[in-house]
Amino acid sequence: MTTKLKRLITLSLLLLLTIPMLMISCEKEPGSGGKSTIYGKVMVKEYNATFTVLQETYYGPEVWVYLIYGDDRDYGDRIQTSYDGTWEFKYLRPGSYKVYALSKDSTLQTNALIPVIMEVEVPNKKQDIEVPDLFIFN
Repeated sequence: MTTKLKRLITLSLLLLLTIPMLMISCEKEPGSGGKSTIYGKVMVKEYNATFTVLQETYYGPEVWVYLIYGDDRDYGDRIQTSYDGTWEFKYLRPGSYKVYALSKDSTLQTNALIPVIMEVEVPNKKQDIEVPDLFIFN
């Protein structure tokens, strides 16, 4: 066997082993860069100070909504709702997400804001997923 032929065989084997590994490592995790959208609305329930009387219910303008990608510990994106309480996160890849908004604690256990979290699964590319209203207290 000639040296050129040995090199060609070695290079071919190397490519045959490398290409499948590259294809496996290209599997994308949840996050931006896809073609899917998650969208919905934030509904605000306004109570008196002791949470005994519901004073008003409305779709909340300018409420921050956060998106967590997969198992991340912190949010990967956030957006403020529009005048009618709508929000949307575009250009997402398939995977698991958590959407949340911050709310007053209706149990009066704390003065801190607490997250109202909704889990969302994007099963395929090019999905538009509407989630139920996120209810927060104000």
